[in-house]
Amino acid sequence: MSPLMKAKQCKHNSRNMKRSGDSEGEKKTKRRRLLKELGDHKIPFLGPSSRGFQQLWDSSYSGLVFRRSCSLPAELHCRVQDALLTLRRKGCLLKDLVRVRDRDVFTAVSRALFGEPGHTYRYLETRLFALPWHSEDAEVKGHNCCDPDLRAACKALWELNNFFCSDVSQLKEGDKLTQCVKAEGKVGEEADTESKHSEDSKNSDGGDSESRQSEEGDTESKHSEEWDIESKHSDEGCSVSKQEGDWETEFKPGSEEGETSQVKQSETSMAAVSEHREGKCPSWADEPISGKEVELEAQERPVAQLKHSLSGYHIQDVDDPVSGQGCSQLTPSQVCAGPAKFNVTLLNYMDPSQTSQLKEEPYYGMGKMAVGWHHDENLISNSPVAVYNYSCHNDKGESSEGGAGEKTCWRIGLKVAWDIHTPGLMLPLESGDCYYMRDNLNSTHQHCVLAGETPRFSSTHRVAECSRGTLTYIQSRCQEALSNLQTDPETGSHSLLTVQPTTLQNCEEIHNEVEFEWLRQYWFQGQRYTRFCSWWSGPMEQLEKDWRLMETMTMLFLATVEEEGQAGEGRREMAETLLSALTDRHQQRQTWRDRCHSSLAQTLPPEEAPVDRPFWGVDDPSMPLPFDLADIINKVESLLWRM
Repeated sequence: MSPLMKAKQCKHNSRNMKRSGDSEGEKKTKRRRLLKELGDHKIPFLGPSSRGFQQLWDSSYSGLVFRRSCSLPAELHCRVQDALLTLRRKGCLLKDLVRVRDRDVFTAVSRALFGEPGHTYRYLETRLFALPWHSEDAEVKGHNCCDPDLRAACKALWELNNFFCSDVSQLKEGDKLTQCVKAEGKVGEEADTESKHSEDSKNSDGGDSESRQSEEGDTESKHSEEWDIESKHSDEGCSVSKQEGDWETEFKPGSEEGETSQVKQSETSMAAVSEHREGKCPSWADEPISGKEVELEAQERPVAQLKHSLSGYHIQDVDDPVSGQGCSQLTPSQVCAGPAKFNVTLLNYMDPSQTSQLKEEPYYGMGKMAVGWHHDENLISNSPVAVYNYSCHNDKGESSEGGAGEKTCWRIGLKVAWDIHTPGLMLPLESGDCYYMRDNLNSTHQHCVLAGETPRFSSTHRVAECSRGTLTYIQSRCQEALSNLQTDPETGSHSLLTVQPTTLQNCEEIHNEVEFEWLRQYWFQGQRYTRFCSWWSGPMEQLEKDWRLMETMTMLFLATVEEEGQAGEGRREMAETLLSALTDRHQQRQTWRDRCHSSLAQTLPPEEAPVDRPFWGVDDPSMPLPFDLADIINKVESLLWRM
């Protein structure tokens, strides 16, 4: 690397480090001091059988709403659970290779994204490409992108999504727990429900489903020694040891083996439907709970002793605009307005028997964690999240129910972010239970998922922030850049309409966005799902063609900069703009190249392995090879030295 390029890179890195280093360093210092002050003490948490549970829920976790399984239509349960088992049988649920603190790590859960056609969801530097839920017949849409079984599974998830959209919009202020009532109505129609509040919910051990294995994924607790962590570092579904920086990189296969037969699926689903129709809703009080569930008074004294010394650390996350009273009420600056429209669902699956070294929840003693403490990220502010929980037999058809003894159930844990004064809340889940996180609960609170003993699915429906994450968006960006390129109809040669520095900068920014936010993300992991559903194949081929034209535009910009007749100041500005874009591109390409060839990536089977793409000559061998960015950068630097 040339001296000028090194200097620019150092300046860029130092600027980023200064911007984020102070904040991260300060937070790490506070975490360490907080953990030191806590020592061996545990903060109290309350479960459904604890005294004061309902009062705590009402006062500090009011954005949490729970729906018992028997309050949903039985036919909906049947279709959704059949769909989940179909997806597992087909091997559609895969582990993600995500980026956390500049390192790659596999998620502990297998997952897939479903949603509106052309939508994506980005987390931990990974973009997931939604398999479209089929709201209409393939013939109507003009697409026949998957087989009938998968199409039926996608449509079932769409029906569940519609139910959630309708149901969450009907909730009234104060609703906490929806009890068992007859719900025989058709899917899509609002089922008859009865909301119980305060004393009713208290008497029924009311609480909220703990299945929030949600967006940030089922992870082997990676937040062991971190009090709170920003949403962008929520380590969704990843494994981290208790020592900071001590990373577990053990490979966990992404494909399922020993698939369940269709007979088993039908038997399981019909048994579940039968239970729903009989109105069976096991009481939370009867569930075995791992970890100590305590009365508030039991640990009030040791925590109270810490209040004075820790009062300086009763703070909110950096991105949290709320004052932090431990409540999740609506705020005047609410961004999500009107009825919720969930646009994607992140489907997660985990079999605890196949997952090693789950960590203990470190602050409350709630038990083994499948997902560490986190906020869900990349959502519209104050939008709700809806979660459907399904515990099932494993992929060998072995039943998860009955047996020698009762199995530990899955649970969700919640806490107020950066707060040692408010006790935590722990809620167990039955198969088929659902819950909603409403208002600003996700931004003011954190949640974790506590592992049970049975395999578990969670379908986590959310309003993803997709202003820059849809196919329509990136196609419009391509057209914006390519509008500056004209082609001679006779010779086929290309030329630029304008070489203004602002136009040059915008085109090169779009160029980088197409390559690194879409094409490389797709070829790194998104293309794995093509064998199940081909919906994205055509659009990505077109994006790659547009990218090739942008490569041509870069060469035309370079030729313009090299022309001696250009005005001095304008030419220098163009050269500096081009150098900045190319330097960034060169560094990002190297990062992606390293990720594609990392030791973790090499452990994946061929059909799931990342591909170092895009590059020229893949589909058309007559296309020229891409230019060497290092050589181009050296050329531009030499020009700048001579100016």
